[in-house]
Order: sequence, then C-alpha cells, then structure tokens
Amino acid sequence: MNYDVIVVGGGHAGCEAALACCKMGNKVLLITININNIADMPCNPSIGGSAKGIVVREIDALGGMMGEIADKSHLQIKMLNVKKGPGVRSLRSQACKDNYPKEMLKVLNNTKNLDIKEEIVSDLIVQNNVIKGVKLENGESIYSKAVILTTGTYLNSDILCAHDKYKGGPHGEKCSLKLSESLIKNGIKLIRLKTGTPPRILKSSINFDEVKEEKGDDEVLTFSNFYEASYDVSSQVPCYLTYTNSETHKIILDNLDKCALYSGMIKGVGPRYCPSIEDKIVKFRDKERHQIFLEPERSDDIEYYVGGFSTTMPHDIQEKLLKTMDGLKDVVITKYGYAIEYDAIDPLQLKLSLENKVIENLFTAGQINGTSGYEEAAAQGLLAGINASLKLKGEDAFILKRNEAYIGVLIDDLINKGITEPYRLLTSRAEFRLLLRHDNASLRLTDYGYKLGLISEEKYSIYKNMVSKIEYLKEYVENTYINPSKEVNEFLNKLDSSSIYSGVSLKSLIKRPELGIKDVLGFMDKEYDSKICSIVEILIKYEGYIEKTINEVNKMLKLENKEIPEDIDYEKVPNIATEAKQKFMSVKPLTIGQASRISGVNPSDINMLLVYLKKEYNK
Repeated sequence: MNYDVIVVGGGHAGCEAALACCKMGNKVLLITININNIADMPCNPSIGGSAKGIVVREIDALGGMMGEIADKSHLQIKMLNVKKGPGVRSLRSQACKDNYPKEMLKVLNNTKNLDIKEEIVSDLIVQNNVIKGVKLENGESIYSKAVILTTGTYLNSDILCAHDKYKGGPHGEKCSLKLSESLIKNGIKLIRLKTGTPPRILKSSINFDEVKEEKGDDEVLTFSNFYEASYDVSSQVPCYLTYTNSETHKIILDNLDKCALYSGMIKGVGPRYCPSIEDKIVKFRDKERHQIFLEPERSDDIEYYVGGFSTTMPHDIQEKLLKTMDGLKDVVITKYGYAIEYDAIDPLQLKLSLENKVIENLFTAGQINGTSGYEEAAAQGLLAGINASLKLKGEDAFILKRNEAYIGVLIDDLINKGITEPYRLLTSRAEFRLLLRHDNASLRLTDYGYKLGLISEEKYSIYKNMVSKIEYLKEYVENTYINPSKEVNEFLNKLDSSSIYSGVSLKSLIKRPELGIKDVLGFMDKEYDSKICSIVEILIKYEGYIEKTINEVNKMLKLENKEIPEDIDYEKVPNIATEAKQKFMSVKPLTIGQASRISGVNPSDINMLLVYLKKEYNK
C-alpha cells in the first residue's frame, strides 16, 4: 500500500509528526520497533523544565498533543523560576511513565488516516535524490511521497555499562542496525552521540526522614490552554532531594577506570548540560556536594528515578555510591544506570523546514538531528510533519523566526551552528526571551496553528475568547481611575506604596514595583480569571522592556528580510574568510540574518557579502 507520508519511529517526535500530517489531510504510516514503546520515556519521566516548558506550551498552541497528554498524566506539576522575571518562568511536570504513553497511543489509535506498523526500517528507497519510500527488515517495500525519520536513540545504538557493550536500544531492545548504512550510502553525514540514564530504586528502600520533600504547586496548572484540569493539588506525589558527599566522590575517583566513560569505550559526545555523575565529580572537584533528586516514575509510586545520577559504573559500584547518601543507606536498585551511543545526522545538512538538503522529501526530527529531550523532539516532529505536508501541497515551508518561538530558536541554532554534542534548549539561547514567555505562547502561535489546520474550531473559539478577555481587562485598567481618599491612601501605605494626590489609573498603580494586579482587585468592578490577570500584569509591568525588545527585533528583521539569491557563487565574493566561505556553501543561508548567525562567520564577512550583493544583484 502507498502512503502520503511514512514516519519512522514512535517516540515523541514521531507521534507529533504523524498527528500533524494526518490533521493536514495525509494518509500516514507510523513504523515503530515496538508499539508498546510509543511515546516512551526511557529516561526521566518529566515534561517541561527551564525553556522546555515554554516549548511544550508552543507545541500546544500550534496544535500538537504533548501539553494535553502531560496534563492528563502528571503526578506533580510546578512553575519554575517564579521569583525571577517572566522571561524565564516555565512549567515542569513529573509524568506517569505508564499513563503518558497510554494516553498518546489512545490519540493515535483514534486518528483517521493513520496506520501503525511494528517493524524495523533497514533501507531508504531513493531515486534521483528523491525519497520514494522505505524497505523493512522483513524484505517488504512501502512507498510514500515523503518520509520523516524520528529514530531517537535507536539508530545503530550501543548500550554501555562498566566494560560491557552490546547492540540495543533503551530497555535493551532491538535497534536499527542497517538504516545508518543506507543514510551514508545516500550521501548523508552521520555523527556519534551519547546519552545516559540513572538507576531506578524501590520507594520502600528510601528513608524519607533523611531527605528533603519537594512538593508540587498549590494551584492548578496546565501546559495546555485547551484542557480544563480538575486534579486535587493536595494529592500530588512529592519528589525528594538528597546530596552526594565526600565519600561518594572518593568512590567515583577511585573507580574511574571501571566505568565505560573514562575507560575509553565511549566514543560519542555526551550532553554538556546533563553530565554523568562521574563527569560532575571529575570536572567540578571543588564542589563538596551535588544535588540528587528522587522522583516517582509511576502512579503506583513504587519505583523512583535517581535524577542527577546518570552513570556507567559497574553495578556493584552503583550500589556503593547510592548507599553513601542520606536516605539511601538501605537502597534497593531495580534497574541499573547505563549509557547509550547512537548515530545522528549532521544538522548542517538540513533546511530550516527540517527537510534534508541531499534527499528531497526526506525530513528528520528529534534526537537524530542531534538534540536531547522529549520536548525538543516533539517540537521538531510537529514542524517536520507540518512542512512535509506543505511540501506535498506545493506550498511554502512554515518557518518560525527566533523572535516568534523557542522552537524557532532551536531549529535555527541546529541548522546554522550545527552541533558537537546533544543540543539542549536553554533560556540563554533566546536573545528575545522576554517576548517568548510561558504566558503568551498561545498569543504568539495559535493563529498559525489554526491556519495550518491543526487547531479545531472548538479550540480556536476558546483561544479567541481568551484574547477578548485580555483586551477587555487591558482597556479596563487603563481607563479606570482611582481618586485620592483617606481609605485609599491608608490601603496603599499598608502595602508600602506612596499616597496618591490626584486621580490615577489602575494601570499606573499596577506599574508600581511593590504592587501587583491582585493588590488592586478591590478597586475593580468584578473578579477576573487569574490567568488573564497574570498576562495583563506582565504586559503592564514590562511594557517598556517589551517595546525595547520589539525595536531590537525590527532591526533583526531587516536583515532577515534581505534575501540571498539561490544561484550565488560564494567563490566570487571577495575578501571573506575561507571559513566563512565554506560555511556559506555548506549551510546555503536564505537571508543575511541567517548568514550572520552561522558559527564561524564574522561581521566583516557579512559586510563583504552585503557589498557584493549590492554590486552584483542590486540588493
């Protein structure tokens, strides 16, 4: 049977890609090694976190499913960085490792025009550098107009622990052994990356009197703007915090030769921002201790994930290490930590649409593109699904700019800078993060999702209603004035705010650093939704900073709108550095803005390029 799109891989990227393609009118086949591992969480069963939580909100706003599934399956949820500015606040939830995949599989099974097949892809069918389908290990060929590869860490992967090494994917299952050969044969450059996972332990073996409890927030929170949560905040499952100590560190340093990482067995590069415990102790020897999080994996609350303790130490050493820490003296390990090495493609071979530059109509998303994290994977899967669908319709690609979404930052970084290690999104990577907030993700992206056909009329109605409420409240606080009186000034003084001597607007009061919108509720005509109040307060308090950032964006967009002709010969551009010339020919930037962000390109190279474009193309 022929399909419009074949999605290879059933992880977070594959799920979002398949769903997006189906919603946009395509007949889709999702091929996965194991149906039971669809939307699996082989490492930490959490969704969100710093920057990542905003990505989940963006996925939701565009019509993806990760946020809603996370809301339906979380054990605990909290807002991070609440004491910091709104540009770095984001949600993080502890998900149930069983319920999240079940909920996602339920959605997939109820999606029209989607078939799911349990098999391993061994080869790509390519004719004249155009993808035509895939070949399976069982010898079957399946044809399609486009293919999206979302192979995660299953591509020619090795499991490593101590001095042991064997082929396999997460959980020790089968991996894809032949697909890498097919990619190389078709001119695609591969790189070797590494990630790892910590041990899991029995809850009954933890002494909770010796560890610090970390509770969820005491208000109802959701990733999705379209899902009405109704959970009991007091019933959230707590996480716990303990620490390594000098004894832990000594055991690690005395046994480095026994772990896979420092014995020379691992060749792939690991994630800088999620290092193993061995790496932490070696690289940060001045630190007396490191945080270790004990987090529930399932709703049965039996097994806990040891966050911050990724390791490739032998099993007996892993036990010794854990037993040095408070609360874990009698710990029982149910699953030992290990590392996994896998193949990924060089993202410099991708277009901003996530289509491969070498093979037409071949798209890739997730860890195969060199990223880490479920959230980054889901975001890429969604965009790959959208752009594969648009390509088949003969329409222009959907490209998010850096000022529009963290998803735009993620893809722009991959395509222009490449990677030397698994890429992780951080708030510091977004130069316009004040515009890319948790609270305004739907305002930024829902219109896009609706126009693409990913947001239903019902959901769009919910969104438009929210926009109307925001606009009404903004106008209300701007035009509602409070006159001075003894009672008003006494109220303000109690809040350490100065008295007023003439009529002032509610907006002026809210702008005061010591006051918030909740402090002036008594002056308002009725109660307003807390989410709407929060959005309006941020818009008021940060009005000047937001305007300044928008001015910076407008300067950037001038360069972004200055196109580079596709037929340009960079060999003819005088006075640019050799490295810049090579990078330009490799990346093939579409605009001056994109060219300026390529790693290794200097401002002088951009100036020379601008001079050449003006002279030769009158641009």
